[in-house]
Amino acid sequence: MGTDTVRAGSADEAAERRREQRGWYFYDWACSVYSTSVLTVFLGPYLTSVAKNAADADGYVHPLGIPVRAGSFFAYSVSLSVIVAVLVMPLVGAAADRGGRKKPLLAAAAYTGAAATTGMFFLGGDRYLLGGVLLVVANAAQSVGMMLYNSYLPQIAPPEERDAVSSKGWAFGYAAGALVLVANLVLYMGHASFDLSESAAVRVCLASAGLWWGAFTLIPLRRLRDRRSAAGETREPTAPGFRQLAATVRDMRRHPLTLAFLLAYLIYNDGIQTVISQASVYGSEELGLGQSTLIAAVLLVQVLAVAGALALGRIARTHGAKRTILGSLVAWAVILAAGFFLPAGAPVWFFVLASGIGLVLGGSQALSRSLFSHLVPPGKEAEYFSAYEMSDRGMSWLGPLLFGITYQLTGSYRDAIISLVAFFVIGFALLARVPVRQAISDAGNPVPERI
Repeated sequence: MGTDTVRAGSADEAAERRREQRGWYFYDWACSVYSTSVLTVFLGPYLTSVAKNAADADGYVHPLGIPVRAGSFFAYSVSLSVIVAVLVMPLVGAAADRGGRKKPLLAAAAYTGAAATTGMFFLGGDRYLLGGVLLVVANAAQSVGMMLYNSYLPQIAPPEERDAVSSKGWAFGYAAGALVLVANLVLYMGHASFDLSESAAVRVCLASAGLWWGAFTLIPLRRLRDRRSAAGETREPTAPGFRQLAATVRDMRRHPLTLAFLLAYLIYNDGIQTVISQASVYGSEELGLGQSTLIAAVLLVQVLAVAGALALGRIARTHGAKRTILGSLVAWAVILAAGFFLPAGAPVWFFVLASGIGLVLGGSQALSRSLFSHLVPPGKEAEYFSAYEMSDRGMSWLGPLLFGITYQLTGSYRDAIISLVAFFVIGFALLARVPVRQAISDAGNPVPERI
């Protein structure tokens, strides 16, 4: 009788865990549309055109009286959003761990970002300043929301399931991004048949991403559970801004192997983010490809990233997350080397390159997240994932800097793109030196059979 009760309890716990995991996947499904349709495709060119409408005869706008070239306004707004996120994430992460109530904070971040994105519908005429404010709010809110979302992973998945759960989350996000991007492109390309101007079609696409984000966030908010951590109850009050970040880093120094992994991730992820952000520049400026080709390549990456995330998650079950990530870094280096030799004016070969990027993109990111989750001390998930998220979003500046300097010195985008191989070589070397089993044990977590 007692044995039957234990088995029933275990079955109930497993069912509840699966339900919570499925809810967790849907936050990636909800917010990834913002990254794909808004940031990657539509907002940059549109906000730049709005800023140019408001520019003076010399091509400058003057937010708060500061002269800014209209063509730089979008980039500066993204940079400002990163600064805001870096200030806010440590505060929210520490508060989430201390109080054990992540869900209200996740709801606040998600609906702040969704509301700001939906408000982009009103970016008509010369309202560039409104666009900059909404971009800063939405981008910072997404970073905070993703930090809280990631910090749930060690709580909803036991060590042996984490690679698969993380990979499915990424796959959900890429699938949603591809689905909505297809709908957006149908509306944008056929705007006249819908009796919409091109500007109105873009604004509908922007606002629809916010509505999608807000609607599907309801699913994780219904299924995820708050957990009060004994470790978190004794924490000191949250310090302001960078002081809290400094306190987090000081605490991480007690786990040097966790810091060693984070350093390796910072390096190779910088390379990944730079490839993503500069691939369209390489395609248009060096290879002479048109906008429609570049958008189609973005869509191809989104679709194949779903399969890639799931495939690398399966490979990790057999070979371990660390070895699989190392293999993906080799693949990244090979892709960049192949990109160096791509012929100009040949979209087919650019699509082949995009296919390679898609297949390794989701898996390398998903497995990095799951591997880091093993290295986080219990009770400090949100705080440590705030540092991880800043590595992902706030610290990726070395790659674009190297790309820009290389182009400036050589005048060749081919030399600029091949220079990024250094990030994958260095990241590979640093990650290979991290004894992950010891790192997991030192963090106070159970060591999976295969990692």
